[in-house]
Parts: sequence; structure tokens; C-alpha cells
Amino acid sequence: MGAAGAGKSTIGAALAAALGWPFIDADDFHTAVNIERMRQGVGLTDEERGPWLARVRQAMLDQIAKGRPAVVACSALKRRYRQMLTAGVNDVRFVHLRADELLLRDRLTSRRGHFAGPALASTQLHDLETPECEAVIVDAALPPQLLVSEIRRALNLEK
Repeated sequence: MGAAGAGKSTIGAALAAALGWPFIDADDFHTAVNIERMRQGVGLTDEERGPWLARVRQAMLDQIAKGRPAVVACSALKRRYRQMLTAGVNDVRFVHLRADELLLRDRLTSRRGHFAGPALASTQLHDLETPECEAVIVDAALPPQLLVSEIRRALNLEK
């Protein structure tokens, strides 16, 4: 979890590959309307995020029904979003990729082919409710392989 540009997709995919688990990217569940809003630099409202979060939750439930753990990359910016995603689901752990606005803007400016641009950095950070105790918090500025190792260690997922 974390703001746009924190590296959720990159780190999530690398972590999933290291663990041999499926990877679910919440970005794949946005509607075309929401993607266009974000492409224009407009942050989503709680009402716009609700159906999207429900689709992400369903993807999680689908993996649970198959008896498979998975890595999910999702902003999950607010505590109530995290609660919605995990209601009635056991053994979900959050990893917060913490990044400052300068890092987010730099990454969002330099990446190509993604709908989230630098204008979203401030709205994402404004909406972010830092998970004080329900998440492992890591520095998103670290190199990806170091982050994957640190996350695996923190979640006791080292082989």
C-alpha cells in the first residue's frame, strides 16, 4: 500500500515472484472513467473508490477460495479502505511503501504509459492515513531487491 508512485506494482510483482505467489495489481480493476479522471490529475472520491475496492477485494477472495496466498498492490490509502478490503478475512498483512512528495512526483513525472501523473502526488498524500500499527512500514526510496528482502524478513517469509 501507499501513494501513487511509491512502487507498489514494482515491489509487489518482485515480492510475488520471489515467493512464487500470484500478483494482483489493483490498478487493473479501475474503470475507464476513473482512469481518465486520474489521467487528468483529479484524485478519486471515496464514492468512486468504493466499487473499485470491492473488485480488488473480490480478487483477494478468489485467491483465498483457491487456497492460495497472493501479493496485492493497492493504494489502500485510508484505514476504512483497508478495513473494507479485509473485513472477515484472516491473515492479511499490509506493507506501507512510505515515500515523500518529492520522490513521488519524480517517479510519476518520469514513468511512461501510466494514468497516474505527478498532479496526483499531493492528493494521494493528503488522503493517506498512515497505518501506525497495522502495517510494516518501509522506505520506498530503497532499491527494489533490498525492499523485497526487508519485507520478507519483516513478514517472516524468508526461505
